[in-house]
Amino acid sequence: MSRRPSKRQRSSDHTVVRIWERELGQLPNRSFSNRFSASEHLLNRLGLHKKLQEHTGCVNTVSFNADGDILVSGSDDRQVILWDWDTATVKLSFDSGHCNNIFQAKFMPFSDDRSIVTSSADGQVHKLAIEPGSPFSFYTCGEDGVVKHFDLRTRVATNLFTCKEAKYNLIVYLNAIAVDPRIPGLLAVAGMDEYARVYDIRSYRSETWYNYSEPVDHFCPAHLIGSDHVGITGLAYSDQSELLASYTDEFIYLFSPGMGMGPNPPSSSETDTETETETEVRKTIQPQVYKEHSNRETVKGVGFFGPKCEYVVSGSDCGRIFIWRKKDGELLRAMEADKHVVNCIESHPHMPLMASSGIETDIKIWTPGGTEELGSPRTAEQASVSGNSRWFMFYDEEGDDHARGYYVADCDDDDEEEEDEDDSDDESSDDDESAEEEGDSDVDVEIRKDNDDDDEDQG
Repeated sequence: MSRRPSKRQRSSDHTVVRIWERELGQLPNRSFSNRFSASEHLLNRLGLHKKLQEHTGCVNTVSFNADGDILVSGSDDRQVILWDWDTATVKLSFDSGHCNNIFQAKFMPFSDDRSIVTSSADGQVHKLAIEPGSPFSFYTCGEDGVVKHFDLRTRVATNLFTCKEAKYNLIVYLNAIAVDPRIPGLLAVAGMDEYARVYDIRSYRSETWYNYSEPVDHFCPAHLIGSDHVGITGLAYSDQSELLASYTDEFIYLFSPGMGMGPNPPSSSETDTETETETEVRKTIQPQVYKEHSNRETVKGVGFFGPKCEYVVSGSDCGRIFIWRKKDGELLRAMEADKHVVNCIESHPHMPLMASSGIETDIKIWTPGGTEELGSPRTAEQASVSGNSRWFMFYDEEGDDHARGYYVADCDDDDEEEEDEDDSDDESSDDDESAEEEGDSDVDVEIRKDNDDDDEDQG
């Protein structure tokens, strides 16, 4: 009787073995690259590569082009800058023409990097989403709740619909918009209530009978239905059509396509009166949750990292980048990235690196090989309650539904400050000097972009 190998034995392949398999042609170059880029070992080696310093205001948006060699950024200074991120040099800088803070800037696909769209606080449009594969089409949303479609060929904006909540027919102020990369006709929007709403806008173009102005699906954790104290600041779709939503004063949740509540979600009273069986079923399909960060002070994005979206990434009010394993929500890294707040994190389209920005005026590039080693789970928990504001999370034994957050300002009582002032002056000055040296040190890491042909020649 043959003995089946255990899962532990099957999954114990080492990097050296994979390199050997690749050299012998037993492992395709693409598979090797994906496995290598998704490894937690590489994730744990992320450190500061470059600081991009040219803006004079908070940097609100960063985005790579399709090739990944150029980064575009927008700021409160209303400048749009194109960077060679690897050398930290400016390729092009220009005034956007906006009269207020730039909220988003993106390259249009298949435009040879000649088309960039931007959104700003000088109008109602705050966020935009590019239609995958289209060099002309994109969508916008804003505080007026209106979702618009733009076509660069006609330079005409079409109002698709106004997002309204079902109970009182009130307009929902929108903060986030995302397009499903697998089904570009599905558009998700979210804002100042508990729901992420998905609309099927394919009928908008086909002019069929279907009413595309009504959502076809709603996503929300069951315990937040009916809550008046939460909203959503960021949305992102994975390559598997999973929807990621970052809630204010709450956590980040990952919804698979089958977790939707349909076009008519239940009210909080309906969930209170459901049967015991229905409650058990609902608990088994709860979304994956990601904790420990703080999303309270600003509008923060959320996203994925890895060639197959293996990780979830977000900024935080404590000035750190948080990275979780997607499949189980385990916190893996908490990297200090801003003296105040981290708002934006953008993953590179091909390589295991990312860009971040926040309240500071610079952009930071993070690559494997950096010397800044932050991020065991214990360190992450300590990091999430330090910085300019302290955010303490407590959980009751009954579960996450009873989570409570407590905010404590950094300023202490005057009496305590006077007592400790003399004793701490020497120590704090030494700490400040060492912290400055640590924060200002740039780590240069060379990442060479090999194509498949080069890999085959080497093999």
